[in-house]
Amino acid sequence: MRRRPWVLGASAFGVLAFLYAPILWLAAVSFNESRSLSRITGLSTKWYGELFADDRVMSALALTLRLALASAAIATVIGALAAFGLRRAFPGRGAWTVLLSLPLVVPEVVLGVAVLGFCVKLAGIPLGFGALLIAHVAFTLSYVVVVVRARVSGLDSRLEEAAADLGASPLVAFRTVTWPLVAPAVGAGAAFAFLLSFDDVVTSSYLTGVGSTTLPVYVYAQAGKRGVSPEIVALSTLMVGVSAALLVAGVLFTAWRARRAAVPSSTFVAAAGDH
Repeated sequence: MRRRPWVLGASAFGVLAFLYAPILWLAAVSFNESRSLSRITGLSTKWYGELFADDRVMSALALTLRLALASAAIATVIGALAAFGLRRAFPGRGAWTVLLSLPLVVPEVVLGVAVLGFCVKLAGIPLGFGALLIAHVAFTLSYVVVVVRARVSGLDSRLEEAAADLGASPLVAFRTVTWPLVAPAVGAGAAFAFLLSFDDVVTSSYLTGVGSTTLPVYVYAQAGKRGVSPEIVALSTLMVGVSAALLVAGVLFTAWRARRAAVPSSTFVAAAGDH
């Protein structure tokens, strides 16, 4: 590599092209005037207009957003509490850790069939939003536990002890010391849960009912019946654009927080130098 530095650049370019060239072509085709996906005959935004005029797509999107938000909220609360509980040593902690991590390795087909049998045969829950919510909380909970526990296990317990020595109650110590340290991990776990729920196809396909088809299941069904239509291409482009915008916003927010956190320390150092 030191003798031929261009090899590294060419390799990086090849990897990036392999990853992003199909996405860029998809975005370009979404503005194609014709229905062809192989050649561009002109530029038009009519497919985006037809996409927003399709009531089935809009209802599936609304359902998917409600499901993702609800499952992410429930999984984040339960997963964060479980991560804090696993922080302490108690009999059977290893078994609980394995059970909470098991959905990470269980195939989605098995999980979908298991939840389907549980909801329909045992609990009597009809197919639809309720069954989907149970399934999505079940497989997103493990990701929240793993992410939050990784941060909680690295916390220095002496910080909380110092807050208690200074007279802080357990609630005040958690709010002023513990929570600011674990909040980024909780946010990351919630983001994981939301994205996994929003993108799920396999598990959701077993549990959809009448009027409760999620957007990924709808797109997969339409692509299997009629092929990839320009409306689906436009929808995919919008999803990629929103994801990229959220990623950029997250990076900018993280950089802003880092600069804001560095200001007091630099001010303190400058004041100490003056004295």
